[in-house]
Amino acid sequence: MTWETWLPLLILCSSLVPGLIIFGLGEERYRLRTSLNMLGATLKLVLTGVLVWRVYQGAIYKVSFSILPGLELVLHADALSVLFVSLSTVLWFVTTLYAVGYLEGSPFRSRFFGFFSLCVSSTIGIALAGNLITFLIFYEMLTLATYPLVVHRGTSAAVRGGRIYLLYTLAGGTVLLMAVAWLMSLVGPLAFVATGSLDAYGATHGTELRIIFFMLIAGLGVKAALVPLHGWLPNAMVAPAPVSALLHAVAVVKAGAFGIVRVVYDLYGIEFARDLGLLSPLLVMASFTIVYGSLRALYQDDLKRRLAFSTVSQVSYIALGVATFGPLASIGGIVHLVHQGLMKITLFFCAGNLAETLGIHKVSEMDGVGRRMPWTMAAFTVGALGMIGVPPVAGFFSKWYLGLGGLLAGEPWVIPVLVASTLLNAAYFLPILYAAWFKPQQGAWPEEHPRGRLETGWMLLLPPLVTAALALLAGLFANTPFSALEWAKLIAAREYLL
Repeated sequence: MTWETWLPLLILCSSLVPGLIIFGLGEERYRLRTSLNMLGATLKLVLTGVLVWRVYQGAIYKVSFSILPGLELVLHADALSVLFVSLSTVLWFVTTLYAVGYLEGSPFRSRFFGFFSLCVSSTIGIALAGNLITFLIFYEMLTLATYPLVVHRGTSAAVRGGRIYLLYTLAGGTVLLMAVAWLMSLVGPLAFVATGSLDAYGATHGTELRIIFFMLIAGLGVKAALVPLHGWLPNAMVAPAPVSALLHAVAVVKAGAFGIVRVVYDLYGIEFARDLGLLSPLLVMASFTIVYGSLRALYQDDLKRRLAFSTVSQVSYIALGVATFGPLASIGGIVHLVHQGLMKITLFFCAGNLAETLGIHKVSEMDGVGRRMPWTMAAFTVGALGMIGVPPVAGFFSKWYLGLGGLLAGEPWVIPVLVASTLLNAAYFLPILYAAWFKPQQGAWPEEHPRGRLETGWMLLLPPLVTAALALLAGLFANTPFSALEWAKLIAAREYLL
């Protein structure tokens, strides 16, 4: 047995241990706290790189611990978990750097970064969960770890947003717990395996399995922001910008979407889910959410709320791909897990820069801002064009595979849904870009940021430039080994036994 045998556990602990230490640090321990944050993020990045390489070579990782008689806590690494772990690790690294710069001089930083690390640790646990009970434990831990981040500022608006967040997510968690308990009472402990493990029970428990499926989707749909379970997300935008970025691109919303992928592919199995008639209702729900979220985004003047409703729409592309029976649509949905994360975190970083540097919070205040903050708005432009689906940014490939997959699966109405969403994406993003780059400036802005001659502090400027570059490179090099698209193809091939 070598250290690599414990690789999933080491990846989990690389953020958990520094986070627990940070809780005990005084506010004045800035250097030690920052060092622990960046050390944990760097170590996780290195360990995840080893994991990706070894899984690519065919290695199988599984670490298990008995928690109760008949119940095991299992961490394992397959192609799907590696994809989500890689996304979470890379984006946690840049978000940590951004958060250190964003919260400079703010109170309660040790509390913030402690829960920040617990949040990412919970997300990694969800990604590496090898069975249903492990997934449930980390899924509920994520709810508890993110609540203090949402209410971090302590204002009445933050407390209200946190209360709404907790109400939705605890209700969803309760439904999920009931579904898991019911399912395990029928079939016993369940591991996540490609093509699912429930088809043998269809003849005897078909009706129960249908009901449990929709309970699972309802529980996961809260965090995935499926309409009408999305109400917490716009209200949670009172959180600091690093938290908003974390919620939308790395942790909460992605955990719900990832859970839906696991349920359909690795619990029920895509063919069994189709045979039970479960895919069509999920497809309709996802399609409605895509259009509804885009419509609501169109009428938001607050920039972060516009981005929040955009997330409601964009994350449902993942559910759309999962629910469309066919490998190409699955590729589009799975790869959007990564592509949406890169593009959306870029947009939230930029929104945070505008608020922190110039006090801009509304779309109507952005006239001429591209000339004051050209690097920030260049990154925003890449993210926005990717969301619209303009090639060669990564978002184009997600929509291409989703549309083509819908046609080949005999669901041609998916195309009008994607077209409507794309037009609405353009309608709420292009006016921002036009105002920022081509309209004259309104009012006076500071000539120089107090942190230096850059348009903002380098810790705030570097992360969106990096993530915007990654979103562009993910499109330009989509067909190269180790790209998100190639991993999505590998996952789809395994699920469809191709």
